Amino acid sequence: QVQLVESGGGLVQAGGSLRLSCVASGIAFSIYLMGWYRQAPGKQRELVATITSGGTTNYTDSVKGRFTISMDNSKNTVHTQMNSLTPEDTAVYYCYAVVSRLGYRYAFAYWGQGTQVTVSS
Repeated sequence: QVQLVESGGGLVQAGGSLRLSCVASGIAFSIYLMGWYRQAPGKQRELVATITSGGTTNYTDSVKGRFTISMDNSKNTVHTQMNSLTPEDTAVYYCYAVVSRLGYRYAFAYWGQGTQVTVSS
């Protein structure tokens, strides 16, 4: 099993910044990809940003130019710097990872428990 532990959510005023982090831990695994999804009340969960172990990034259009995702491969950690936050960014943010595990030929996907980000107007 792989566990994902998120940190860095909170309350911020519009225009402010937050930095989310997520650490993956477990035994005998390698990360293909890590990233973030978010779910606002009454809405479906949506992709925010992802990064592969090779450094390829992907962002949803609404956060391009404001959010920056990065990965520390040596620490199995992903960070996302979120700037110029707006009330529309308010949601629970879930860390997501796709990993390979020793002894298995297929990949596994894992989710964190979520961290609340609230942006006040």
